[in-house]
Amino acid sequence: MRRGLLVFLVVNLLIITFLIRSVSTLLSLLLEDAAADAIHHAELPSPNSSLIEQRPQIIPKIIHQTYKNESIPEVWQEAQQSCKDLHPDYEYILWTNEKSREFIAAEYPWFLDTFDGYNYPIQRADSIRYFVLAHFGGTYIDLDDGCNRRLDPLLSYPAWVRRTVPTGISNDAMGSVPQHPFFLRVIELLQSYDRSWLLPYITVMYSTGPLFLSVIWKEYMAENPTEAGRVRILMQDEYNRYSWSFFTHHVGNSWHGKDARLIFWMGQHWVLLTVCGFVLAGAVGLCLWWAYGRLLIFGSKYRFRYSKVPNLGFSRYPSPSRRSRGMMPILLRRVSSKGDEEVGPTETSYEYCSRRD
Repeated sequence: MRRGLLVFLVVNLLIITFLIRSVSTLLSLLLEDAAADAIHHAELPSPNSSLIEQRPQIIPKIIHQTYKNESIPEVWQEAQQSCKDLHPDYEYILWTNEKSREFIAAEYPWFLDTFDGYNYPIQRADSIRYFVLAHFGGTYIDLDDGCNRRLDPLLSYPAWVRRTVPTGISNDAMGSVPQHPFFLRVIELLQSYDRSWLLPYITVMYSTGPLFLSVIWKEYMAENPTEAGRVRILMQDEYNRYSWSFFTHHVGNSWHGKDARLIFWMGQHWVLLTVCGFVLAGAVGLCLWWAYGRLLIFGSKYRFRYSKVPNLGFSRYPSPSRRSRGMMPILLRRVSSKGDEEVGPTETSYEYCSRRD
């Protein structure tokens, strides 16, 4: 194998390896079903069961929700009130923009610049829920999720989050004891994920949203946490699918824009986009190979033109065009023509030969 071809293949292999390694956690999420940590229906007592009172409840009885101010839109008032009515013995805290900033400034001042610097309000709404769960513990619920039954059975787990589709976990409903190692890890890594991507939807999802939380969760699970540090997963059926599920879902997605619709369309046509991606990658590879060959030709001509050649007669030295052919990649090498008398029938076009006069 020609040395130039070997270098070309090695460089491309290193680039591909780096790209795959960079997104390895995201790729592994596609295969994660969360079955090992799932909260199964058999574990959960029915809404009126006496077993609920016998289970240890280690998560504090606090319900956290977030909104920009105290004026909750009418479309979410019913959902909010359902959680209050079912849990009169729970402390209820609504984290407004002002209250959230005051809390961060007082308790986590190292994060205040990042908190203020977020480009989208939803990023502040995402991040504050992680901080209050890590600090106070309790249960966080999005305003577009109403309560269908009491949350008491979920208070028996040190931490729980909700499974989402097509993969990973969501941050719309979560519970935790104070200072749980998973949520401490989450707030610690928020600053390192504060990056701006091409689309607002991707920026939000990967900096503070469910995709960010899913990546941290996947890496956290790989460390095999102890039972006290385990994060249990509330599956779809127990979340809001049936009459005995914990939550009811109302109209939400208030921060989604046109770019979100584009992402959803891409998710629906992922097979077509995958095929197009492979075709595009192949086309780019061929273009790089062509450019590489042209670069070798140009380099060989440049070196021949400016090299010092002894004045021993033209017939003793091959022409620049014939010298350059020896530097071309094998796929681009031209076959010698019949009129080329310098190259014999057994000589290859990349050998530098001359005949004696």
